[in-house]
Amino acid sequence: MHKRVMVILAPGFEEIEAVAVIDILRRAKVSVQICSTEKEFVTGSHNITIKSDARLEFIDLNNDEYDLIYLPGGVPGVNHLAESEDVMNLLKKFNEDGVLIGAICAAPWVLDQAGILTKHEVTSAPTFKDKISPKSCVDEVFVQSGNILTSRGAGTSLEMGFKILETLGLEEDAKKLREDMQYNFLMDKTFNH
Repeated sequence: MHKRVMVILAPGFEEIEAVAVIDILRRAKVSVQICSTEKEFVTGSHNITIKSDARLEFIDLNNDEYDLIYLPGGVPGVNHLAESEDVMNLLKKFNEDGVLIGAICAAPWVLDQAGILTKHEVTSAPTFKDKISPKSCVDEVFVQSGNILTSRGAGTSLEMGFKILETLGLEEDAKKLREDMQYNFLMDKTFNH
């Protein structure tokens, strides 16, 4: 079954958190649509510019179907996401519809700003932990709570990508990519020596 994911980029996004996840999903043949909050070309927090596929304001929330929405972190990117009425409306609507929503690093704070975290356990960048209103912010690499998927930061981006695949029902793809991309080798050599 063909899966479709929207990745939302705002100026100042964290490049690794965006590109690593997009790369892993596309390797697994997931249809990824990169949407920008403003212009077609979006520059991240480390001056890397990405060309988006569409502007968020032109997405038809009533007719476009997505299996997951993903927000990378990065400052000031998360501030721009939280200030965007289009982003807030999209998050609220898709949360009500039960669509999976992924956020990494500082981006869980954006979900909190949209008011969709009240019943969820999440993880986030340590610097944003106290800014998230749920007292259920935990120190984990990855947390799934209902339809909300969160991870900790740039260093956990690959794991986030693999976990998204698994959550989308693409466990075999995630398993193969972990092996092909030398992720298993890295984990084995790092933690078993």
